[in-house]
Amino acid sequence: MLHQYFVACPKGLEGLLEQEINQLSGRDTRQTVAGVYFNGDLETAYRVCLWSRLANKVLLPLARFSVESGDTLYDGAKAVPWEDHLSPNGTLLVDFVGTSRAIRNSQYGAVRIKDAVVDRLRETTGSRPSVAKRDPDLRLNARLSKGNLVLSLDLSGDSLHRRGYRVKQGAAPMKENLAAAILLRANWPAMAAEGGALLDPMCGSGTLLIEGAMMAADSAPGIFRSSFGFERWLNHRNDLWLELREEALQRRREGLAKPLVEIRGYDADLHVIRAAEANVAKARLDHWIRLSRKQLSELKQPTHRQLDRGLVISNPPYGERLGDVESLKLLYGHLGDRLKAEFVGWKAAVFTANPELGKHMGLRAEKKYKLFNGALPSELLLFDVEPQAFVHRKYTEKPVDKEAPELTPGAKSLVNRLQKNRKQLAKWARKNEIECYRLYDADMPEYAAAIDVYGNQVHVQEYAAPKSVDEEKARKRFMEIQAAVPLALEVAPSAVSYKQRRRNRGKQQYEKLENGTPQHAEMPVREGAAKFLVNLWQYLDTGLFLDHRPVRMKIAEMARGKRFLNLFCYTASASVHAALGGARFTVSVDMSNTYLQWARKNFALNGLSEDKNRLQQADCLQWLKECDQRFDLILLDPPTFSNSKRMEGVLDVQRDHVAMIKDAMGILAPGGTLIFSNNLRTFKMDLEALSAYQLQDITASTIDKDFQRNAKIHQCWALTSPAAGGL
Repeated sequence: MLHQYFVACPKGLEGLLEQEINQLSGRDTRQTVAGVYFNGDLETAYRVCLWSRLANKVLLPLARFSVESGDTLYDGAKAVPWEDHLSPNGTLLVDFVGTSRAIRNSQYGAVRIKDAVVDRLRETTGSRPSVAKRDPDLRLNARLSKGNLVLSLDLSGDSLHRRGYRVKQGAAPMKENLAAAILLRANWPAMAAEGGALLDPMCGSGTLLIEGAMMAADSAPGIFRSSFGFERWLNHRNDLWLELREEALQRRREGLAKPLVEIRGYDADLHVIRAAEANVAKARLDHWIRLSRKQLSELKQPTHRQLDRGLVISNPPYGERLGDVESLKLLYGHLGDRLKAEFVGWKAAVFTANPELGKHMGLRAEKKYKLFNGALPSELLLFDVEPQAFVHRKYTEKPVDKEAPELTPGAKSLVNRLQKNRKQLAKWARKNEIECYRLYDADMPEYAAAIDVYGNQVHVQEYAAPKSVDEEKARKRFMEIQAAVPLALEVAPSAVSYKQRRRNRGKQQYEKLENGTPQHAEMPVREGAAKFLVNLWQYLDTGLFLDHRPVRMKIAEMARGKRFLNLFCYTASASVHAALGGARFTVSVDMSNTYLQWARKNFALNGLSEDKNRLQQADCLQWLKECDQRFDLILLDPPTFSNSKRMEGVLDVQRDHVAMIKDAMGILAPGGTLIFSNNLRTFKMDLEALSAYQLQDITASTIDKDFQRNAKIHQCWALTSPAAGGL
């Protein structure tokens, strides 16, 4: 016997659901908002309950009538022959959706329908059913819209998106039927049939992977559900249901016996990976799906066998606060970089509630689909990872001024010195993957400035002139620097940032000057395996202390498997190197929220998760005294002096270094190393007060070629316990 059924689904999936119902033998399908009507027999309805990957509910409408009052609602519901559907001693539950002028409260509407069912059965059988909020024998669905009510039998019971395998979940779980829709839109079933691989670099609790594996194995999504709403319905055909279920089990057995496709998931959060493992085991797919703890920075194509094609699928975080969004732009950019570096020839699918973030991936989407994650409008971006889809982001500059004014003899000498220095350093920089280096450091005393190269831009910081130098003369020399630098380095004047400190009359002793603001205030630069954001224009310091480059590289070499602590972390560049070097985890402490937000973006730029790389805003000295953790590798790089209002007292590195070092050594694990560094040129280490430790002066090995003309730029020591050796 044919009936008309209504299958409810999340908004945006109606077209896919109609295709699915047609494949399951539904007839006369018709889409509506958040659902599809179809005609079919009871076997088809059972098949949809068992096999639909997209549905929430399968409803059998029993009555349709207008509702003008609570009484007409009661009368319409009571007219249904409930004795044909529910045992008089059974249990029921009414789900009521919608309101009208007559029915202003859904709970009231549900009660009136329940009363009608109970009264009808009591009058016809002499017994009455009861209400069960959990696991009722019969679940009714009442939907009121524009004064008309459709009263249906819920054949599903609990929503069909609850497959029964998800025993644990992360902070923002994706519903199973939405995950299935994403995979279908990405054409995963066809790829799986051709032996393609499925990778999720931010897998969370594993929903996309499990749904993908179930599709590849021809496993019915409802096969592990404990019950359906029709199983205690009086018209239920149990023989038909058991036959369909056995057919599904056989198809699953045959699917699992096929050669396995490669399905892998990664996440930086160990707790999330453990949740995914539990869900995969519950779905009995643990021999198919391989999970491991990895950060996005480690995303690579598996190498144990040749994989020519596949799908990288991801539901990255989308961010709610401004700071989160700024970091996530960089995270999405890093995801795009990994795809372009490792997965050319593959497909990619990124689901996001913030489509603007997708524009930062550096890939042109082949298709876009509007979907909803609950009530949240979202977008699925599909990519062909091919060179023709790559979007190359460039930092535009104005052309070099070919008609520069005539230089003074002094400016010409400065041009010659800059070009000579660049010739000496350029080969060394390329060989060591260094984009940022010091080109000039007051080599000519009359031009007292530090000039640093940052990729294709230049940072110039003038040193304060001594009182003996005439102020007007100092101004003219600075103007000569401004004329010489663009010409010597062949860059546009707009690509040079000038930080000038000069004496002023009155209370203000120094002022900070900037020469223009380029289109991109922040820019990424590379240092070895790491990338960092620098800002040459808006802060006195750029975000990257170039003289500490060798210290950072040394930390990268030492960090594998270590617990790393970075005190006075600034923008956490050393922590980034440690994380990329394989640190077990990193902790970065600083008092400045501005620098920690900057650090957050540096982690995102490198595909590093904050789950393994914690940022802590605190007074480092106080934090050290209260810390109860142990670390294998510590960087202690305090400022020379600080009287910040956020900290207790005043920090003086010469006076306080012994106490700081002792506190840091107190949380250093046996066999660990503390690297202590500072930039006070007159600093003297109190060797006697620190005689309990092994100290090794490593300053010489931490001064790179670009700072050798000014070797007093910093001092650096490695400290270990007496039982451990030096570096």
